[in-house]
Amino acid sequence: MNECLLCEQSIAAIPSWQALLGLEKQTNICRDCSKKFQRADNKEECEILDQVTSLYTYNEAMRDYLHQFKFLQDVRLAEVFADELRNSLIGDAMIVPIPMHPEKKIQRTFAHVDELLKSARIPYTHLLEKIDTEAMGEKSKAQRLAMKPLFTVKMGTTIQPGTYILVDDIYTTGTTLRHAATVLKEAGATRVKAITLIRAER
Repeated sequence: MNECLLCEQSIAAIPSWQALLGLEKQTNICRDCSKKFQRADNKEECEILDQVTSLYTYNEAMRDYLHQFKFLQDVRLAEVFADELRNSLIGDAMIVPIPMHPEKKIQRTFAHVDELLKSARIPYTHLLEKIDTEAMGEKSKAQRLAMKPLFTVKMGTTIQPGTYILVDDIYTTGTTLRHAATVLKEAGATRVKAITLIRAER
């Protein structure tokens, strides 16, 4: 019997043929915690991004999850949504995580988007580098519109024509994703989509 990664209560096994034969996948959160998350399955399009898919809404349970995962540095929580991410990233497109600025990575000790993809067993490639340390939530709309590029293509990297999928944890204003997509398209990408774990309403 394993423990829920969120509430640390024991997860009761439900009798089944799969469990009897040892074929059932072990769950990492209990049913009570799972019910607190609200699916969004939201799809949007814009001039720069060919499609943005967000899997969950930003509710109280998700706020607590993000706090524990990112700011309390509980890396184990990357496993919680591994199946959902894996199912959303099936295909031949190259997976590109939104990178952290090196200074931010030192502060946080790990790259949270990378950990989400590792837990989902999704191969990914870092094509971009972050060149701005400020968070989007700290800027007004006018400041976001006047911003210089947030990203640059990594030195020595060639962007081939094709489809790329950006992955980030949360989609709020879309500024981060649009900046990343613009850099990829200007460098040669044909299509750029994005998948985020969360869609936050402003």
